[in-house]
Amino acid sequence: MAAPHDVFAPAKLGPLTLRNRIIKAATFEAATPNAVVTEDLITYHRLPAAGGVGMTTVAYCAVAPGGRTDGWQIWMRPEAVPGLRRLTDAIHNEGAAISAQIGHAGPVANARTNKAPALAPVRFFNPLSMRFARKASREDIAEVTELHANAARLAIESGFDAVEIHLGHNYLASSFLSPLINRRTDEFGGSLENRAKVARGVVRAVRHAVGDRIAVTAKMNMSDGVRGGITLEESLQTAKWLEEDGGLDALELTAGSSLLNPMFLFRGGAPVKEFSKAFKPPLSWGIRMTGKKFMREYPYHEAYLMRDAKKFRDELTMPLILLGGITNRQTMDKAMAEGFDFVAMGRALLAEPDLLNRIQADAAVQSICDHCNLCMPTIYSHTYCVRTGSPSPVSSGR
Repeated sequence: MAAPHDVFAPAKLGPLTLRNRIIKAATFEAATPNAVVTEDLITYHRLPAAGGVGMTTVAYCAVAPGGRTDGWQIWMRPEAVPGLRRLTDAIHNEGAAISAQIGHAGPVANARTNKAPALAPVRFFNPLSMRFARKASREDIAEVTELHANAARLAIESGFDAVEIHLGHNYLASSFLSPLINRRTDEFGGSLENRAKVARGVVRAVRHAVGDRIAVTAKMNMSDGVRGGITLEESLQTAKWLEEDGGLDALELTAGSSLLNPMFLFRGGAPVKEFSKAFKPPLSWGIRMTGKKFMREYPYHEAYLMRDAKKFRDELTMPLILLGGITNRQTMDKAMAEGFDFVAMGRALLAEPDLLNRIQADAAVQSICDHCNLCMPTIYSHTYCVRTGSPSPVSSGR
C-alpha cells in the first residue's frame, strides 16, 4: 500500500500543479452587487491565498443570468472578463491557484432578482423567490450544456487554472439526478441512466471545450439527505460513469439540498432567527415559523462526510476531494491516510484566512471556528465570520 500523501506537499491536479493539497471550497461571497468583480471579492480570495491554500474557488460563476441563485452574482460573459483577470492575477501573485465554480442553479435560481426565468426538470415552485421554475425543454438542456462550455472558455480567458462544475445541492444537474424532483417521462427522466444525462453531458462539453489547458473538477452530492432524493448508491453509480467518461481531473464529494435540507451539508448550529432577518415579510415570518423543519440541525464532528466518502474512495480510481469538517492537521492527515487526494475547507478559512500557514508552522494549531453557522445568513449581505469579522468589506467594493 502506498504511503499517504503529505497534505502540504505539491500535488498534480490534471495539468495543474498545486503547492499543496488544500483547496478553499466555494462559498458565495456576496461581494459582487453588480454581477462583476469588486475589490471585496479580490480581498475575499486573496486573504486565504496569502494564508497558504493551494487553490481558492470562486463561487458562484453562473453560466447564464437565469442560472444565478440571486441577481447580484457573477455570470460568465465577456464584460466580466477584465475584472476576473484582476482577480486571478491577484491570487497568482500570492502563489496560489484559482478555480471558477461554474453551473446553473436550476430550481434554486431566484427568478425574481435574476429577472430571468428559472429552469427545472419539471415546473417547480421556489418559496424563496416566490416564483415557478419552468420545465426545461430539450432545447433548454442543449443550450445550458453549451453555456457551460462557453463559461469554461471564458474562465481560461480570465486566467483561471481550473473550473469546478456544480453538480450538487439540487442545482440544475443535481435536480435532474434527483428522483424526487425529476418526474419527467422522456429521455431525461425515469432511470438513473436517463437522469444522469444532463450531468454527464455538461462534463463532456466542458472537457471538450478546454482540453487539457486547465483542470476540470466537479462537486457532486453523495446524498440529498431527503427521503426520495439522491441516494449514496445512485450517486456512486453516477460517479463511476463520470470516471468512465474521462472528463474530470477530480471529484469533490458533497451532500444536502439547497431546496430541501441545506444543513445536511453544514453541520452545527441552525441560525433560523438570523436567516429570517435576512429577508423581508412575509418570507421572514415564514422562516421564523417553519425554519426548524427546513433547517434541521445536525451535530458537528470532524470529517463528518468521510464515512460516506470512503465508499467512493473504495470503488473509484480518480482523485477525490474530501469536504466537510476539515479544520486541523490531524483531520487532514487522516484524510490522506484514507486515500483522499485533496481536502476542501470553508468555514474555518472564513474565520481565519491565515490558518494554514499557522498549521504548517505548528501542527498543534487548532481552528477557532465553533460551527455556529452564523456566517451563513451573511451571504445575503456580505459574507464574513461573525466571530472574527473576517474578511472585512473594502470601501471601494461595496
